Amino acid sequence: MIPNLIVAAFLLAHGALHASFLAPSPPATPGAPTWPFDLTQSWLLTPLGVQSDVLRLLGVALVSVSIAAFAIAAMATVGPLPTMLFAPATAAGALASLALLILFFHPWLVIGVAIDVGLLWAVVVAGWLPDARAS
Repeated sequence: MIPNLIVAAFLLAHGALHASFLAPSPPATPGAPTWPFDLTQSWLLTPLGVQSDVLRLLGVALVSVSIAAFAIAAMATVGPLPTMLFAPATAAGALASLALLILFFHPWLVIGVAIDVGLLWAVVVAGWLPDARAS
């Protein structure tokens, strides 16, 4: 049961970090790095003329899907939801997270991309599922 708790905590933490995109940017200070969680600029969509309001709406939707899907996957790992929801919820969360991190890319977000790719590999390629909960 402890490994399942660790997996669930990891999924919840990874999902919760996406909420950073919804937090206001701290004030810029000289010599400080830029805030990596910015939904007003996309290296891919801004040059195509997509307005910042549309970018924010898209980003909030992807954040919401990521958080919700990872929460469902965590509950399927240890909670009241069936284990069969683990793989689709994990894949949905990872895909939404990847889309978010790629569209609003900042070099600091590379670790999130690696986590999402690893999660997709685990559930899609390797077919990994958490151990069945004890009855």
